[in-house]
Amino acid sequence: MHTPTWNTRALRRQALLTQAENALGAHLKGKCVDAAAIATLLEVVLQPGDRVCLEGNNQKQADFLAKALVGLNPEKVHDLHMVQSVLALPEHLDVFENGIASRLDFSFSGPQGARLAKLASAGQIQIGAIHTYLELFARYFVDLTPHVALVAAQAADAAGNLYTGPNTEDTPAIVEATAFSGGIVIAQVNELVDGATTTLPRIDIPADWVTFVVPAPTPHFIEPLFTRDPAQISEVQVLMAMMAIKGIYAGYGVQRLNHGIGFDTAAIELLLPTYAESLGLKGQIGQHWALNPHPAMIPAIEAGWVKSIHSFGSELGMENYIRARSDVFFTGPDGSLRSNRAMCQAAGHYACDLFIGSTLQMDLDGNSSTATLGRIAGFGGAPNMGADARGRRHASPAWLKAGAEARAGKTGAAGTPRGQKLVVQMVETFREHMQPAFVERLDAWSLQEQTGMALPPIMVYGDDVSHVLTEEGIANLLLCRTDEEREQAIRGVAGYTAVGLARDRRMVENLRDRGVIRRPQDLGIDPRDATRNLLAARSMRDLVRASGGLYQPPRRFRNW
Repeated sequence: MHTPTWNTRALRRQALLTQAENALGAHLKGKCVDAAAIATLLEVVLQPGDRVCLEGNNQKQADFLAKALVGLNPEKVHDLHMVQSVLALPEHLDVFENGIASRLDFSFSGPQGARLAKLASAGQIQIGAIHTYLELFARYFVDLTPHVALVAAQAADAAGNLYTGPNTEDTPAIVEATAFSGGIVIAQVNELVDGATTTLPRIDIPADWVTFVVPAPTPHFIEPLFTRDPAQISEVQVLMAMMAIKGIYAGYGVQRLNHGIGFDTAAIELLLPTYAESLGLKGQIGQHWALNPHPAMIPAIEAGWVKSIHSFGSELGMENYIRARSDVFFTGPDGSLRSNRAMCQAAGHYACDLFIGSTLQMDLDGNSSTATLGRIAGFGGAPNMGADARGRRHASPAWLKAGAEARAGKTGAAGTPRGQKLVVQMVETFREHMQPAFVERLDAWSLQEQTGMALPPIMVYGDDVSHVLTEEGIANLLLCRTDEEREQAIRGVAGYTAVGLARDRRMVENLRDRGVIRRPQDLGIDPRDATRNLLAARSMRDLVRASGGLYQPPRRFRNW
């Protein structure tokens, strides 16, 4: 009878380590590999067809390792299956063009979205799926477990312990999945500490999870992704922010929430200590956040609005401010932030009562997507943030009220009492280059046909959307009782787009009479009051002043 071998992963790992030690020679000291020998190391440990997680986050990038991967010989290393949350750097797609990699599972492609669409259409990339972050992290522990992880950290010691700093982001999920399945973990670090004159502020990743450490020639790249200059917030965005605060946040008593990226949500943050304060809402809304440390939150924090912020990542220039406001942020004994994208995604999905974000296209069913013709941007965390958590069981006033509105008059299973998350899509009716945000048919359907995807790449499904907010007003989809009512509610706030102009005017007015649609004047808001003077900070310099000089904006945001 054949006796199976149960330690093949461990045997494979040990064989690769022996080969690496022999190939590196004097370039390997303990776990530390000279930067000049990185290609040698990668060509030993990477086998054709391996699943490789190259740490590409929203912000922190293992850029040195990405460049090294691109420079490998495709005759030796090829057909890699890349599993990573974000495609941010050109190198993340160069590996497909030069034959190093062939298959991709990811979450967000942001600046590489147009190029990704071209490569996918040309058949140069096989896309497994576009995931939400939490979904991809989960699959690291199931069927997309990396054989090799290439990650970035702030510092390491001689043993291989890592300090990831404020931008920890995806690192714990990637490293744990790889290290505990017989994989190889290679970390590029900005500095090595000697343990005597310099030490790690804290240990974020223990040494026995790390296989090799490579001191990179330059610090890893970090993108201040969530930083928005208040000078660029428009008065239309101020108006929409006023409607969000008075018509949704106050109406539901929203205390726990997540904001997406954008000037529209930055406007909400900057109106809390001014407009929301004038409404007597301090303590009634916006106390607990799942949010990067947005600089736009500084005035609200200083005014005592915020009790806690847990973060997906950090923001460049906020380090000293975070250290000085440890009652608000999750910081270690060393004073620096500990971010964690996986845990913050879970918090946003289960512990928050409201998500408010934006999109590029929305159809008449309320489905929305940032995947458009010629640009596959991916979804990031929006499908988790912008989804009703069906497994949630704890109650809150906002959750219960939304659930009661959605189930009023329903019977049977559909009418069983339960709460519902508030999912708000906040969009101007026309976006950049006068592209309408509202369409009869999402480009996602055409993308499905072009790429052979099993499903159209819809970011947030319409049945999860509770409110649509535009400069025209708020459509409360929870109060709609038929598909026709939902369609007309969306058309009713779609403005002068083709979708908006095709509305049934009488039905839209009936929906307004019922409070399904509310215009600014229905909320007691005079659009003439929506000026930039309401913003608690109107420039980056104002944010620095509000922080008492603790906030130090990246150079590109310094305009004084």
